Amino acid sequence: MGVLIMIGQVVLGLSILIVLHELGHFLAARAFGIKVEKFYLFFDAWGVKLFKFNFKGCEYGIGWLPLGGYVKIAGMIDESMDTEQLKGDPQPWEFRSKPAWQRLIVMLGGIIVNIVVGVVVYWMLAFSQGETNFDNQKLVNGVVPGIIGKEIGIQTGDKIIAIDGQKVVYFRELLSSKVLMGNTNLTIERNGELKDIHVPADILNAVADHKVAEFVQIRTKMTSVVQVVKGSEADKMGLEKGDSIINVNGTPVHFFDEFKGAIAQLASKPVELTVIRDGKEETLKGKVDTDGTLGFGFNFDYSLPVVTTEYTLAEAFPVGAKQAFSVITDNIKGFGKIFKGEIRADKALSGPVGIATMFGTEVDWVRFWSLVGMLSMALAFMNLLPIPALDGGHVIFLLVEMIQGKPLSEKFLEKAQMIGFFILLALMVFVFGNDIFKLFK
Repeated sequence: MGVLIMIGQVVLGLSILIVLHELGHFLAARAFGIKVEKFYLFFDAWGVKLFKFNFKGCEYGIGWLPLGGYVKIAGMIDESMDTEQLKGDPQPWEFRSKPAWQRLIVMLGGIIVNIVVGVVVYWMLAFSQGETNFDNQKLVNGVVPGIIGKEIGIQTGDKIIAIDGQKVVYFRELLSSKVLMGNTNLTIERNGELKDIHVPADILNAVADHKVAEFVQIRTKMTSVVQVVKGSEADKMGLEKGDSIINVNGTPVHFFDEFKGAIAQLASKPVELTVIRDGKEETLKGKVDTDGTLGFGFNFDYSLPVVTTEYTLAEAFPVGAKQAFSVITDNIKGFGKIFKGEIRADKALSGPVGIATMFGTEVDWVRFWSLVGMLSMALAFMNLLPIPALDGGHVIFLLVEMIQGKPLSEKFLEKAQMIGFFILLALMVFVFGNDIFKLFK
């Protein structure tokens, strides 16, 4: 059931974005009197359609190949490679008959809609949810490094106080692109002394392998048990909701990382826990699971300094817009690192399978719309890339036409479209294969 929910969410999210993107092209074309022959969600490859209907001279439908969507604009060389219509004389309602500036707006229509959608989604999320952050300056117990953090020299209890000399206000900044894009310097406070730690340029490779949580996490105190998994080792040894664990095999544990580390070392071995239950000490004996866990959950550490900020509708707009456009700037930086060789393409790029795992196996509408907003901005960026089969390729050709004062030849555009198609096909095969490889790995 969880897999079906995940697939349903990714199909719904991408379908919304594809339809809105193509609607941008459609509305711009209609505004300039250009005939639109088809409007499709997904591709009706080889003429196979799941659903279709005609309305006012345009065929609307759903294709069987879920790799995007398209609008077929009369008199334009596009992914359909239908060149028969170009053999006749240009008609006033065709794309090729319109001034270059109008054609440019038509090609930018989808990108503009994606940007608007992304900004509006982030705007509404900021307005409805506000922002909840941890005050980094009040995290008196510092951080706990994961695999990645340990590799660059961060130690348990370190307080990270600055990024490239700028004070860290909120903990989330430490997990943002400011740090994880690499080539940054962290200022930490350790045992009353200040030290500098360099974040390498290729750290995103490690993040792709181990996930963001393995960089740093907030160091939290041990709190009471809130859930015991039925049939787990914790359940068998008698651990109950409300228990507070204070010792593992006689060693006091004050923080969750101390407990986790102690239990991990006892995989498949006996363990003795001392807990406080109803104000009294109890001793529980059992055996740690083979994966170094017991099977229970802790309560949230309410001593952590949480800062909640609420916004009016007007105040939320710049907050949402900043979050939206940061997706594009992060993508630009990421592609730059790929070209520099600082990040491996197989670790940096994800396709539909990778996107699906981000949605998760449970319905969380805040997460759903956050991902839709992110994907909308990412789609805008991807379509701006100067690849002939994408909107960005058409934009480049139109700009060249406007500069030189005459259009590029139709033969050139046909060949460029074909080259772009094969580039996209190769990219698609790469990301799909990469996703599947990561899944099995």
